[in-house]
Amino acid sequence: MTGEIRRLSSGGPWEDAIGYSRAVALPGGLVLVSGCTGVVDGAVVEGGPYEQAQAAFGVALDALAELGLGAQDVVRTRMYVTHSGDTDEVGRAHKERFDAVRPAASMIIVSGFIDPGLVVEVEVEAYRPEGAA
Repeated sequence: MTGEIRRLSSGGPWEDAIGYSRAVALPGGLVLVSGCTGVVDGAVVEGGPYEQAQAAFGVALDALAELGLGAQDVVRTRMYVTHSGDTDEVGRAHKERFDAVRPAASMIIVSGFIDPGLVVEVEVEAYRPEGAA
């Protein structure tokens, strides 16, 4: 990553339609992962908020893995949910992924997402100094 910005595409349908990257790796080691949802192979995952959150975190962590980072490098997460009653299930999914890491985190109630079947979207930021393994 030395001195250059790297942009990663996942090939998701909204990336080209809206014009964004799944993840952007900045010089110095900061990686920003765009909002990830529980859409896998073009369909919303079966189940409720917990399953969607698990899938969304999986998408985010897959993007980090492509850039050589993992859950241990996550320093901030944001969870957007459409129903306040879903916060416990989304929080449980977050704890399972990041309990040992303890990133700074926010959970925000929103009115909805691009697909009405979605109930959660997550963003992840990770950091690993350049040259660190």
